[in-house]
Amino acid sequence: MKIIQLVLIYLFAFLMLAGAFNHIYAPETYKDFIPNFIPEQLANILSTIAEAIVGIALIIPKYRKWGGLGFFILMIIFLPIHIWDFTKEIPAIGSKVAATVRIAVQLLFIAAGWWIYKSYQSKD
Repeated sequence: MKIIQLVLIYLFAFLMLAGAFNHIYAPETYKDFIPNFIPEQLANILSTIAEAIVGIALIIPKYRKWGGLGFFILMIIFLPIHIWDFTKEIPAIGSKVAATVRIAVQLLFIAAGWWIYKSYQSKD
């Protein structure tokens, strides 16, 4: 079980760091996911910072608990964006099926973040 958890932690860390990099390298990727009332550049900057911090925290055992909590919170923050995308006639992610799957994955990510946090809570 510990090996599976570590593999997932490093997978999530990679996804966070890759996302942070992509917000800098190709910010236009996220254009259609950002609601009009949020400044696009600000959303990319804040996402880059948050995803990089969470990714790094997940890698460092001393901060893994906080990385799990950060991942949990970040996935909750992103959930309304994916629900909003699902409600569009043509979702930015490509299709209604893809948008539905993305919401399901987001819920799994939320649960995984909480699981990491709780698993490392007593390991200060």
